[in-house]
Amino acid sequence: MTVSQGDETSPPTRAVRPGEREPSASDAPATASGRRLRWWRELLYMAAFYLVYSWIRNQFGSAGNDAAGVAFAHARDVIGLQDAVGLWFEPELQRWYLDLPGMGAIRAWNIYYGTAHFLVTAGALIWLYRRQPDRYSVWRTTLAAMTAVALVGFASYSLMPPRLLDDTSKFGACYQRGEDCNGYDVVDTLEVHGGWLSFQDEEVAEVSNQYAAMPSMHTGWSTWSAFVMWGLVRRRWARSLVVLYPLATVFGILITGNHYWLDAVGGWAAFAVGFGAARVVTMWNEGRFARREPSPAST
Repeated sequence: MTVSQGDETSPPTRAVRPGEREPSASDAPATASGRRLRWWRELLYMAAFYLVYSWIRNQFGSAGNDAAGVAFAHARDVIGLQDAVGLWFEPELQRWYLDLPGMGAIRAWNIYYGTAHFLVTAGALIWLYRRQPDRYSVWRTTLAAMTAVALVGFASYSLMPPRLLDDTSKFGACYQRGEDCNGYDVVDTLEVHGGWLSFQDEEVAEVSNQYAAMPSMHTGWSTWSAFVMWGLVRRRWARSLVVLYPLATVFGILITGNHYWLDAVGGWAAFAVGFGAARVVTMWNEGRFARREPSPAST
């Protein structure tokens, strides 16, 4: 039996209950329990959540007495742990990559770092809403729960990223001490080679938490996007791209000097916790909605 292109990504249809009319094309998408989703309400939810996330994220880390000192001490702890297991390789990886012809098109990676995690995540969420609304609730809640877990990490463990280890700005470990004072030799590629907005830009630096590195939400959101899109595509080449996306993201955050590999592990841990919490919340919420529906005998 030949399956058409449209059939490959169509969600399974829910059986129509006794007394319930057939859904029409104009109906809002529905969850597995039949609860209708409203695009404007979902948009308000996500916009409000992101604004709250951004505000809370930027309250910690960069401000306060000796914020840079605390973040640098945490960075040395992370480096020490990675070195203890023989995997403190970020400076060597970046030097190798920048020595490639054309510096490995590092500017493109800078733009990728600054844009992809927003655009792909938003695109995957909208695609899921339109094509597989029965999966939407659990994955939307996973995204929210994972991001909330990340806020706990940002608030409790400010971490200086590799790009600031020898930086002389007021957020860097070498502020008022001289360039390359610690000898880590990690380049802030966004500042040196350009791309998207630089964290060193005064306007950006003042409103952004420079030390929100653990866990890496670039890693968490890209992994979330891969799980969402895996269920939306069927062709092998498309699924290969889906798998490569979070791997490319981890590679990108390392060569641009924005994260340690342990930050990526933290991002995966936040994703796992968020998914577990979302399963519980979604099952409870869908069950509550189902119990409120009239039984077939009463229709």
